[in-house]
Amino acid sequence: MTVSRTGFTRALAVGRPENIVKLFPNSRALIVSGKFIDRGLLAKGAAMTIAANGRNHLVIRGTLAAAQKADSAVIIEIARSEGGAAAYCATNYWNIARQVDALCNEMGITVPVAIHADHYGIKQEGDLDFAKVEIPTLFEAGITSIAIDASHMTDDKNLLANLALTQFVPAWAGLETEVGEIKGSEGLSSAGEALFLIRGLNAHNIFPDWIALNNGTTHGIETSGQGIQVELTTAIHEKLKPYGTSGAQHGTSGNSTKRLRRIAAETRTTKANVATALQMISWGLEVNDYGNAILDDRGEFIKVPGEGLTENLWQEMKNFAAENGWSRGNYKKLNLPFENRIMAQPQTIRDRMAARVEDFVFSLLTGVFNAGNTAEATIDAILTSGCATPVPKCERTEDPRDWSGDRIAAMAADLNHDRGPEGDFDD
Repeated sequence: MTVSRTGFTRALAVGRPENIVKLFPNSRALIVSGKFIDRGLLAKGAAMTIAANGRNHLVIRGTLAAAQKADSAVIIEIARSEGGAAAYCATNYWNIARQVDALCNEMGITVPVAIHADHYGIKQEGDLDFAKVEIPTLFEAGITSIAIDASHMTDDKNLLANLALTQFVPAWAGLETEVGEIKGSEGLSSAGEALFLIRGLNAHNIFPDWIALNNGTTHGIETSGQGIQVELTTAIHEKLKPYGTSGAQHGTSGNSTKRLRRIAAETRTTKANVATALQMISWGLEVNDYGNAILDDRGEFIKVPGEGLTENLWQEMKNFAAENGWSRGNYKKLNLPFENRIMAQPQTIRDRMAARVEDFVFSLLTGVFNAGNTAEATIDAILTSGCATPVPKCERTEDPRDWSGDRIAAMAADLNHDRGPEGDFDD
């Protein structure tokens, strides 16, 4: 099944949110709320789509090409650490929509695309005042979905931060929340912790489209082999089912395709973040079949000759990393200083970088995530809605009187949740 010209044209007329219409009045890019992407994947069932972190321009190009080929709805995202005010990527919260719109029009992309501000991190209460000013600017710049991530704080403060900041998120925008800071196998999320957050939001007429959990993954390169705990994820999602909340799977890079197929098939996950794998693949590094970098006997990355970057540019990047004392996990910091050098390569090099991403993402979408042919279902959701704001997936069932500030603090104290070790777990 492919997107019909009539359906696409009708969805283009009614499905683009007001910020996208204002920014790109003459565009033919079907940039929509993340809410519709979630609903399209739910309609197919046992399916999730990629939320691709566009750390460089060619990752975005390759991902969009793959989604078009797979006829899959897709999410293009950037996290606050990657593309916020203190970014390590040239792609940022304020230019990612412009890149996506330009590429969709250039490449004739007709599948629905959401643009997600991932991991908008709140690490302490003092971050809230700045966030209240900055978050509206993201939507002014074309973001159509956001993850409010206050998981670094205690459960009560996480909920209160979400309540404070969601008032700055448009009603039509996709909304993700997070419980349990991503720490690998330590500090795993619990059903009680997740229910506390979702019930507290429900009481205040806030209905997140997704929740992210600490279900055993890490950000960056996966080294432990433990990865996603499928049974834990399934159990928590089942508890949240009455509230209509889907799962967002973080730390996807490095998890085996077998485990990712189980997440798609056995849980209510509709969004799977992939960041590090796409960066490595675009550069031309050797990876295994699920995107984890393969290292040589000295523990260094292996550059595949004739793939990705030119060998000379890769050597420059390695030298730059060494001069700055950056180890493997910090190679992500090369994105910002080398974006212009990457884009200054010959077109044949840029094309092969994007094609490498396209092949990998297409394989994920069709062979692992079961996201193929979800574009039509997403467009159907848009046309059924008849506007850019779908109705919530559930109604308020919690009594707001039970979720006052004092009651929130008291209930959180009873959770007795092991949050794992302290430390800087970068998003």
